[in-house]
Amino acid sequence: MSALAALVTIAGLASFTASGAQAATNPYERGPAPTTSSIEAVRGPYAVSQTSVSSLGVTGFGGGTIYYPTTTADGTFGAVTISPGYTAGQSSMAWLGPRLASQGFVVMTIDTLTTLDQPDSRGRQLLSALDYLTQRSAVRARIDSSRLGVMGHSMGGGGTLEAAKSRPSLQAAIALTGWNLDKSWPEIQTPTLLVGADGDTIAPVLTHSEPFYTSLPSSLDKAYVELNNATHFTPNTSNTPIAKYSVAWLKRFIDNDTRYEQFLCPLPSPGPTIEEYRGNCPHTS
Repeated sequence: MSALAALVTIAGLASFTASGAQAATNPYERGPAPTTSSIEAVRGPYAVSQTSVSSLGVTGFGGGTIYYPTTTADGTFGAVTISPGYTAGQSSMAWLGPRLASQGFVVMTIDTLTTLDQPDSRGRQLLSALDYLTQRSAVRARIDSSRLGVMGHSMGGGGTLEAAKSRPSLQAAIALTGWNLDKSWPEIQTPTLLVGADGDTIAPVLTHSEPFYTSLPSSLDKAYVELNNATHFTPNTSNTPIAKYSVAWLKRFIDNDTRYEQFLCPLPSPGPTIEEYRGNCPHTS
């Protein structure tokens, strides 16, 4: 072998080894390196398909819609179920389905058994929907069942906390203007993001999102974002700050993708859309 050929071979082996080492360090990274523009975009890098799930074919929740990356070339994806709020259906959270799925997740927005379900019931339904996704759904082969999360709005946000409390193996939880009579959550072991709204009169941050946040263990990876000029119902329509921090949180903790840490730590500064941001940086999960 010539000296030049040997150098090329060594360089190739070094490149392969480095690439393999990176893959071994985090085999769950999906998609290109993120930028502020990419996580704020209405659509991420993945083309998305969707399928409806009838309430007649499931148990434990009221059916829903599954949004998922069309490609199978990147292997499996983490999965997230999303609950609506009191008196609402899945359509109130529909904007999040394709937005999150296009970033590299399988996402299911669910209908609940009744629109009057309380948080504890919504928490159980979020978990039932995850079990359906990973065990029975048409897209189950696309999902890594060890990488799961839950989200919800209002009563569904309260249900998100209930789900995280009862299933510690969850990788991420996000409560959007959450409502729950229980204000204390020291049992939660799942990295949790709480989103409040400065103008919320239904689940005011002083009696809901803020005490939820402070009650979480100090050792837990957690964050509290208070939206500026927002109401209880802000999560029901397309919202860039909610999407930005939700994508970053899910990527960081479901995919263990530290490329997204930059959007969470150091703590984002208040501005036109953010009244306040609290968290414990750097993250350790």
